[in-house]
Amino acid sequence: MVDIPFERLRLDNGLDLILSPEPSAPVVAVNLWYRVGSRNEQSGRTGFAHLFEHMMFQGSENVPESRHFAEIEKAGGSLNGSTWLDRTNYFETLPADRLELGLWLESDRMGWLLPAMTQEKLDNQRDVVKNERRWRVDNQPYGDWDERIQALMYPADHPYHHSVIGSMEDLDAASLQDVEAFFKTFYAPNNAVLTVCGDFDSGHARDLVERYFGPIPGGPVVPPLPGRAEVPATLGGEVRELAEGDISLPRVYVAYRIPPYGDPAHYPAAVAAHVLAYGRASSLYRGLVRERQVAQDVVAYAFPVVVGASMLVTWATARPGVPVEELEAALHEESGALRDVEERDVERAVHLMETAELSMLQQVGERADQLSMFASLFDDPARVNSELDRIRAVRAEDVRAFAERFITTDNRAVLTYVPGDRS
Repeated sequence: MVDIPFERLRLDNGLDLILSPEPSAPVVAVNLWYRVGSRNEQSGRTGFAHLFEHMMFQGSENVPESRHFAEIEKAGGSLNGSTWLDRTNYFETLPADRLELGLWLESDRMGWLLPAMTQEKLDNQRDVVKNERRWRVDNQPYGDWDERIQALMYPADHPYHHSVIGSMEDLDAASLQDVEAFFKTFYAPNNAVLTVCGDFDSGHARDLVERYFGPIPGGPVVPPLPGRAEVPATLGGEVRELAEGDISLPRVYVAYRIPPYGDPAHYPAAVAAHVLAYGRASSLYRGLVRERQVAQDVVAYAFPVVVGASMLVTWATARPGVPVEELEAALHEESGALRDVEERDVERAVHLMETAELSMLQQVGERADQLSMFASLFDDPARVNSELDRIRAVRAEDVRAFAERFITTDNRAVLTYVPGDRS
């Protein structure tokens, strides 16, 4: 049983505050989620949420460029930020007696970033992000799989149609005025969740948060997501794409549209992903890698995204000499076998997820991140204590029913990479 204590408050400016004491170790986590991700980007401005994450480390009115990193590391802490389809987050883990430092630094860039924003900083970070795209996507084997799969799985006007990294053209088009408008719209207290977790006194933490975040004015009402959020529960057919690339071995991706994260029907999909490809006892590893010897690696992952529909993505890389058609047929066959999954395979998957979740919740940083996540996505941070129960409740018949409904020929996108001329 998970029983993480917390209290939830709201400042007058709309900031959602969660305090979760955990005195077993003298450390504290400061975790800030902004309810903005690539889903909020307008057409012609893809990649903007990720670009802005970089801008948040470029200094504010009272914190010169690079000092945020320097101050945290000088105190013996660690920090970072990340951007995803549904959110952008920033986080620090510090010695417990340096809580005030973490709160001050996060509040300063929330309240006083724009006075320090310059065209030079924007141009510099735009180049950094474009290089990141070249390194992670354009010049990486199979590096653009996620943007190809998202484009196959969601219609052009859906918020998940494009990837987080965005396009070179859209990054080039970003202006300083765009940056300022983006900040004023999304980086306001009323669009954020601040979680403090670790060894602290709650009254002292409340006073510090009020002192540093309280004077920041609330922002405007956040606009609705662009485009059309609702999509049919399934694709209604098979869609395919063949990509030639500078690769040595073919790889096949198969994605299925599934219920969104948070929907009760999502949890059998998450368990199914673990049945398929988590560990060497998983069905795809056993069937494709060890027994048939047609693949050298396998992966399955259910995306925890919440707008309209999510997706279960599987992939396998061919062993040398194995025809890609044979690999794809084997991948379909093994995934389809979920319709007859045995209880012992489901129990193994649930135990894997349980072990991973309980291990993560031992860390104050992960605990804080999950509290922020459940508050941001579902307005319900208490789900941190009940999420495992949803996973534990999944039985073999639930996974079989899920497979009958969603692991079908009329609900899949197939992306095949073959060696060829990348140009």
